Amino acid sequence: MEFSTLALFVPACFALNMAPGPNNLLSISNATRYGFGQACTAGAGRLLAFGVMIALASAGLAAVLHTSELLFYGIKTVGAAYLFYLAFQLWRAARGAEAGPAAPAAGLMQLARQEFLVAAGNPKAILIFTAFLPQFVDPAQPMAAQFTVLGALFLALEMAAIAIYAWMGTRLRRWFAQPRGKRIFNRSCAALLASAGLGLLLSRRA
Repeated sequence: MEFSTLALFVPACFALNMAPGPNNLLSISNATRYGFGQACTAGAGRLLAFGVMIALASAGLAAVLHTSELLFYGIKTVGAAYLFYLAFQLWRAARGAEAGPAAPAAGLMQLARQEFLVAAGNPKAILIFTAFLPQFVDPAQPMAAQFTVLGALFLALEMAAIAIYAWMGTRLRRWFAQPRGKRIFNRSCAALLASAGLGLLLSRRA
C-alpha cells in the first residue's frame, strides 16, 4: 500500500478507535474495578469480535447484513439487551458499594466474554468496517492483502485505545477509592451503558 494512503488511514482510524462507546466504557469500568492488566487482557475479546467483522467485510459477507433487515434488527436487539443487563449489574453493584466488602473479582474469561459480546452485539460496527475500510482500498491491487494490512492496523490501534481507556480507569480508581465514589462511578457507568443500549435499540440501518 502507498504511504500516502496509510498516512490518511492511521489518524482517521485512531479517531474511530478512541471514540467513546460501550466497549471503551467497559474498559474504564473493568480497570476501575479489577485493574489495568485485567482490563487490557479482557480487551482480547473485543479484538476477536472486530477481527471476525473485518474478515466478514473482506469476504463481502457484510452485504448480507446490509440487505437483511431481520438479521440487522435481531443482532441489535440482542446487543441492546446485553448492554441493559450490564447496566443492571453495575447498578446493583452500586447499591452494595457502601456496605464495605469488595466485590469478588470477575474471571478473566468472563471479562473477555463481556467485551466480545458487547462488540459482536453491535451491527453498526460491521457496517462501519464495510463503509470505512473500503475507502482506503485500491481496486487495482489485491484486495485480500490490503484488507489484511488495514485490518491489522485497525486492531493494533484498537489495542492502544484499550490501554488508554484502561489507564483512565486506573486514575478513576484512585479518585473513587471511597464507597460513595464507587457508587457514583458505577451508577454513572450503568446510566451510560443503558443509554448506549437505548441508542442501539433506536438505531436504523444506514
